[in-house]
Amino acid sequence: MDWQERITVDPKILVGKPVVKGTRLAVEFIMDLLAQGWPESEILRNYPGLTHDDITACLKYAASVLKAERIYPFEPSPTQ
Repeated sequence: MDWQERITVDPKILVGKPVVKGTRLAVEFIMDLLAQGWPESEILRNYPGLTHDDITACLKYAASVLKAERIYPFEPSPTQ
Protein backbone atom coordinates (compact mmCIF):
# COMPACT_ATOMS: atom_id res chain seq x y z
CA MET A 1 0.00 0.00 0.00
CA ASP A 2 1.31 3.42 -0.99
CA TRP A 3 0.56 6.38 1.23
CA GLN A 4 -0.79 8.21 -1.85
CA GLU A 5 -3.84 5.93 -1.77
CA ARG A 6 -4.89 7.26 1.65
CA ILE A 7 -3.35 10.71 2.10
CA THR A 8 -4.54 13.76 0.19
CA VAL A 9 -3.67 17.44 -0.02
CA ASP A 10 -6.46 19.83 -0.92
CA PRO A 11 -6.20 23.59 -0.37
CA LYS A 12 -9.91 23.58 0.58
CA ILE A 13 -9.35 21.13 3.46
CA LEU A 14 -7.35 22.33 6.48
CA VAL A 15 -5.64 24.95 4.28
CA GLY A 16 -3.86 22.27 2.30
CA LYS A 17 -2.35 20.21 5.09
CA PRO A 18 -2.02 16.51 4.24
CA VAL A 19 -5.05 14.65 5.62
CA VAL A 20 -6.38 11.12 5.64
CA LYS A 21 -8.71 10.89 2.65
CA GLY A 22 -12.36 11.30 3.53
CA THR A 23 -11.57 12.95 6.86
CA ARG A 24 -10.40 16.26 8.25
CA LEU A 25 -7.73 14.50 10.31
CA ALA A 26 -4.29 15.84 9.44
CA VAL A 27 -1.29 13.55 9.16
CA GLU A 28 0.40 15.96 11.57
CA PHE A 29 -2.34 15.30 14.15
CA ILE A 30 -2.06 11.51 13.86
CA MET A 31 1.73 11.69 14.11
CA ASP A 32 1.43 13.89 17.20
CA LEU A 33 -0.88 11.37 18.88
CA LEU A 34 1.63 8.59 18.18
CA ALA A 35 4.49 10.77 19.45
CA GLN A 36 2.54 11.38 22.68
CA GLY A 37 2.44 7.62 23.16
CA TRP A 38 -1.13 6.90 22.11
CA PRO A 39 -1.39 3.24 21.10
CA GLU A 40 -2.92 2.58 17.70
CA SER A 41 -5.89 0.86 19.34
CA GLU A 42 -6.71 4.02 21.30
CA ILE A 43 -6.50 6.20 18.19
CA LEU A 44 -8.81 3.86 16.30
CA ARG A 45 -11.25 3.77 19.23
CA ASN A 46 -11.36 7.58 19.48
CA TYR A 47 -11.49 8.15 15.71
CA PRO A 48 -13.64 5.32 14.32
CA GLY A 49 -13.36 6.66 10.76
CA LEU A 50 -9.67 5.71 10.75
CA THR A 51 -8.21 2.31 9.95
CA HIS A 52 -4.91 0.61 10.61
CA ASP A 53 -4.00 1.28 6.96
CA ASP A 54 -4.68 5.01 7.44
CA ILE A 55 -2.25 5.17 10.36
CA THR A 56 0.33 3.20 8.38
CA ALA A 57 -0.11 5.63 5.49
CA CYS A 58 0.54 8.56 7.86
CA LEU A 59 3.78 6.93 8.98
CA LYS A 60 4.82 6.24 5.39
CA TYR A 61 3.98 9.82 4.39
CA ALA A 62 6.12 11.19 7.22
CA ALA A 63 9.01 8.90 6.25
CA SER A 64 8.71 9.99 2.63
CA VAL A 65 8.81 13.68 3.56
CA LEU A 66 11.87 13.16 5.76
CA LYS A 67 13.67 11.20 3.04
CA ALA A 68 13.07 14.03 0.59
CA GLU A 69 14.31 16.70 3.01
CA ARG A 70 17.52 18.40 1.96
CA ILE A 71 19.77 20.54 4.12
CA TYR A 72 21.88 23.19 2.46
CA PRO A 73 24.60 24.70 4.62
CA PHE A 74 24.58 28.45 4.79
CA GLU A 75 27.85 30.26 5.00
CA PRO A 76 27.52 33.98 5.56
CA SER A 77 29.78 36.16 3.48
CA PRO A 78 32.65 37.67 5.42
CA THR A 79 32.06 41.21 6.61
CA GLN A 80 34.40 43.84 5.34
